[in-house]
Amino acid sequence: MNYPIYMDYNATTPCHPAVLQEMLPYFSEHFGNPSSGQHPYGWVAEEAVETAREQVAALIGASAKEIVFTSGATEAINLALRGVVARSKAKGKHLITFATEHKAVLDTLRILENQGCSLTVLPSRPDGSVSLELLEKSITADTILIAGMLANNETGYIHPIRTMAEIARKRGVLFFADAVQAVGKIPVDVRELGVDLLALSGHKMYGPKGVGALFLRKSDPVFGLEAQITGGGQETGRRSGTLNVPGIVGLGKASEIAHQEMDAEAVRLKRLRDSLQHDLLKIDGARSNGSTDSRLPHVCNISFRGIPGKQLLLRINKKLAVSSGSACSSISDKPSHVLLAMGLDSQTALATLRLSLGRRTTRADVERASSHIRETVHKLMERSPSEH
Repeated sequence: MNYPIYMDYNATTPCHPAVLQEMLPYFSEHFGNPSSGQHPYGWVAEEAVETAREQVAALIGASAKEIVFTSGATEAINLALRGVVARSKAKGKHLITFATEHKAVLDTLRILENQGCSLTVLPSRPDGSVSLELLEKSITADTILIAGMLANNETGYIHPIRTMAEIARKRGVLFFADAVQAVGKIPVDVRELGVDLLALSGHKMYGPKGVGALFLRKSDPVFGLEAQITGGGQETGRRSGTLNVPGIVGLGKASEIAHQEMDAEAVRLKRLRDSLQHDLLKIDGARSNGSTDSRLPHVCNISFRGIPGKQLLLRINKKLAVSSGSACSSISDKPSHVLLAMGLDSQTALATLRLSLGRRTTRADVERASSHIRETVHKLMERSPSEH
């Protein structure tokens, strides 16, 4: 198949060759169950899991005992949010989050709201930021948790999580960070951020799909959060089920590689991203969404006023694989809830491209992508001059 140029790395990333090589023996030769503690097959598998736990912990500045492996970030998010609510019933039922969060967070919190919790969803400013003053005012004696995204998956905006977590801690409230798009792309240190819980995913940083992790700060009561999957007691009782050893090994190797290469790769990708954005913003009616002062180095989000969004994506994706928003929301033809929360109208939100670059992106890719987008937008403008 003749694939288009790939610029949707926020949706998923290709498995790094070294990650794949590290995983392969655990599908066949080292196939043991890490819970089988009576023979070498189990010992080898358990050792591989614990090595990976240390690699993941090193990437985010945690200790290995604070890492719980899951089937992905969505499970990690559910474990964090539902687990905290289940163990905090006596303290309170109030939860706080933000309008631009990922659906994995928003949908889970809304379900918890239907089950008896109270939920405050704080609005977004046009640049994707939120009011810290409003956040502080929203905390009540009943508040048990604040859930905030470290880096937005659509605009790349990096939130001031450290300050948010400080606000929470002063009021005795736990802070959960969705760091799925940030870990492996920019330095993330859970000690520096001061968060109590943090979710990450393997397939967003050149690891395999189907594996993720949840950080639980050991010094907090949350370390004993209530398990959501029971029946075996794996992961010290926090997440039962036979461990996905090949996936965990892959996540560990991806974490090790990211730790070594992330800084240099960020510099390279920022140059390419800035060049692409500079070219696209020359188009009449183009606008960049989200703050450019605090943003992931590989992401830009560009809207094109006055053209049909569906036609834009259909034509663009013939030569360029991009999205208009979150991959988890692409099954819907509705405009991005993130962009709507930032104040864009529905038509402009639909006529938006999220461009996220990665390891395989070259200067030639950026030049071809820029040319294709400009050509496509100009043709659509010519067809709908009355809307422009």
